[in-house]
Amino acid sequence: MRILVTGGAGFIGSALCRHLVKNEGVHVLNLDKLTYAANLASLEPIAGYPGYTFLQADICDRAAVDKAFADFRPEAVIHLAAESHVDRSITGAAAFIETNIVGTYQLLEAARAYWDHLPGPSRDAFRFLHVSTDEVYGSLGDDGLFEETTPYDPSSPYSASKAASDHIVMAWHRTYGFPALISNCSNNYGPYQFPEKLIPLMILNARDSRPLTVYGDGLNVRDWLYVDDHARALWLILRRGRLGEKYNVGGRNERTNLAVVDVICALMDEARPEAAPHTKLVTYVKDRPGHDRRYAIDATKLETELGWRARETFETGIARTVTWYLENEAWWAPLRKGVYTGERLGLVTATPTATAGHSP
Repeated sequence: MRILVTGGAGFIGSALCRHLVKNEGVHVLNLDKLTYAANLASLEPIAGYPGYTFLQADICDRAAVDKAFADFRPEAVIHLAAESHVDRSITGAAAFIETNIVGTYQLLEAARAYWDHLPGPSRDAFRFLHVSTDEVYGSLGDDGLFEETTPYDPSSPYSASKAASDHIVMAWHRTYGFPALISNCSNNYGPYQFPEKLIPLMILNARDSRPLTVYGDGLNVRDWLYVDDHARALWLILRRGRLGEKYNVGGRNERTNLAVVDVICALMDEARPEAAPHTKLVTYVKDRPGHDRRYAIDATKLETELGWRARETFETGIARTVTWYLENEAWWAPLRKGVYTGERLGLVTATPTATAGHSP
């Protein structure tokens, strides 16, 4: 099978590419713009495989995407290319609108044009899986779970841009009969994650005895999904999911942010007892604007309809993750030195002033 993966140099995308090429024997074209969070070093385990090809291109560049379809002739698309960090969306929403909304539109139109001209059996078999997030649903109270039918209620520029792209994909299915389906996942973690995200940031800051900054009271809840479990789910949804349907992917591992930090501290105490207790580094800071209180995924549909199960518990997954970061400084050190040094992101200071000649 030949699959075009967009955003395959990112965290989830690289895990998916590694899984497809190494475990499923799939031929993959990885189309990635190579933004700050992309890292080709994450693809080194499959770089020499004959079934893997990389193409640097922007999904907003219609001509480049059209050429990728024409040259590679994919049988399916898994669309992960997106700006994804909530904090960065707060102070730089434009990139999120451009990539997540406009880019998804351009990719859909390129895929639709390609699909329209496929011969009958190939046209019938073609699929487009749009990978999204549980953040489109907004915030839960103390009870309940996000289901596929939960109304959208995004809180951040990031989640609003992903909600818009979800609606566009579903509209293309309903209007044009385009063979699309959507997955919405909970918070991913694991090896090769860019160190701006909570878990790798806490691991590396603890390693370096830097403050472990916790937003607000630290009691915001997230459902944690090990990235390799997510990759397996995407492959399953692509092959067996029903067109026009949504599938929630979650690890059934709800934890407060503070509880996640505490577990990391305990594992770091074992790994580096000379610096224990690492909890002394925990520092509470002003909360993030629009910080949703609780996310929790109901993955029943995926589990019962397609037979997927997460293999990693949070305890096994976080232990593997901490060990990986401590043993793979060669992967993350260049990022900490030259791309992101660990500073806090998403601080709102002032509203941008309108450009001369334009209305505010």
